[in-house]
Amino acid sequence: MLFKSTRSTEKASASAAEVIKQGLASDGGLFVPESIPTLSKEEILSLCKESYPVRAARILSKFLSDYTYEELLADCEKAYAEDSFVGGAAPLVPIHGPFSALELWHGPTAAFKDMALQIMPRLLSRALVKTGETRIALILVATSGDTGKAALEGYKDIDGIKIMVFYPVDGVSRVQKLQMATQTGSNVNVTSIRGNFDDAQSGVKVIFGDAEMEAILNEKGYFFSSANSINWGRLAPQIVYYVSAYCDLLEKGVCKLGETFNVCVPTGNFGNIFAAYLAKQMGLPIGRLICASNANNILTDFLRTGTYDRNRDFYLTMSPSMDILISSNLERLLYFTVGSEKTAAYMDSLKKTGAYTVDAEALAAIQENFCGYFADEKATAETIRRTYREHGYLADTHTAVAISAAEQYVAESGDNRPMVIASTASPYKFANNVYRAVADKEPSSDLEALHELSAYTNTEIPYPLAGLETRTVRFEEVIDRDGMKDAILSFLN
Repeated sequence: MLFKSTRSTEKASASAAEVIKQGLASDGGLFVPESIPTLSKEEILSLCKESYPVRAARILSKFLSDYTYEELLADCEKAYAEDSFVGGAAPLVPIHGPFSALELWHGPTAAFKDMALQIMPRLLSRALVKTGETRIALILVATSGDTGKAALEGYKDIDGIKIMVFYPVDGVSRVQKLQMATQTGSNVNVTSIRGNFDDAQSGVKVIFGDAEMEAILNEKGYFFSSANSINWGRLAPQIVYYVSAYCDLLEKGVCKLGETFNVCVPTGNFGNIFAAYLAKQMGLPIGRLICASNANNILTDFLRTGTYDRNRDFYLTMSPSMDILISSNLERLLYFTVGSEKTAAYMDSLKKTGAYTVDAEALAAIQENFCGYFADEKATAETIRRTYREHGYLADTHTAVAISAAEQYVAESGDNRPMVIASTASPYKFANNVYRAVADKEPSSDLEALHELSAYTNTEIPYPLAGLETRTVRFEEVIDRDGMKDAILSFLN
């Protein structure tokens, strides 16, 4: 399997190891496979009796053809070990009616990013060997909260790699901030910036395309790579858990082989739901893909009108991982819908004007698979409260956005097929807002909210968050966006 840039008309020529090492294409585009492999009914059936690591290795082997199956299985067994993913890697838990939560947050940082970022460092380590790379990989990450901690945890103390994370100083929860600020590891660094996530993400993209910085790093024996979902090595593992969810639906007798189901994903950067789209293109019988947004509902508007316009108000919400106005992975969907030339033109328009509009034919093609709904702050809090009180399911703020969107979709369409809702974070990562919603009272503090939520709901604080307030803070620096390059160079010196 070879890969190419979403913006290039050239034939695919890069190997999986090369694109995982490089992260972003040299023309600023994102890497995509030359074709989408197929997944037959027989293969799905054979996966039903297998463990999650085996399911993952088999799916990944279809895309990462320069890795052996034995290499992938060994890495998957280590990445998804039971001592890291307490309760299972991606359990499917009933919520109510046709709704099930695909709980992706049982890993070492209590967020869905662990599903990719526990395996991705292992893939990168192998990629460095496969490509003969002798320089040190410098991973640059822009995060709206969860990616940063998951990447730091995945890459800490790995030979041949250093990692630097940037996050918006006021755009993450207190728990997320503490998780990053207290990160251990000799090869890690964390810096907050004045601005929002889009400022951090745009700053990282500019640095990736800076030839002078690339030359300076090369002289120092480094090269840039990424851990965000712009990197194919981050996106490919996300395909797995949608396949796994269908296997579990079959095992539970909710679906029969070949019967369709719907998927609803709380979406910011569009990577998680795009992975579900790829699973559908492979042959997984997904019906509708419901894209759930918070008050920053740029994707809802795009899916309904065909116009993507980031020239709008930006909101800081209780679901901060979705506080995004530049959804990078949407570029990959555009590529598979309209091809590289139009995709490049749309991205150029986005860069210059902050907006673009796809034609009617492209919008119709996208709407065959996707629909968009959103939940504002009031609706999100009410969904948390109602879902817990009426159904006994405790949802975090992001999962609640998805539950609300799924309910809106069913009410509007009457479609009662089984609905897999991607549950992307433990409710304890956002304990202050979850406690506020279910208990109708203010927590004593953001950190005390973890203990108060545990006492109120008689549930346990997940192991990655227990004792967080007692850990040593290592990283407290706050910089302006234009200081990101200097911060990187200071880290390397």
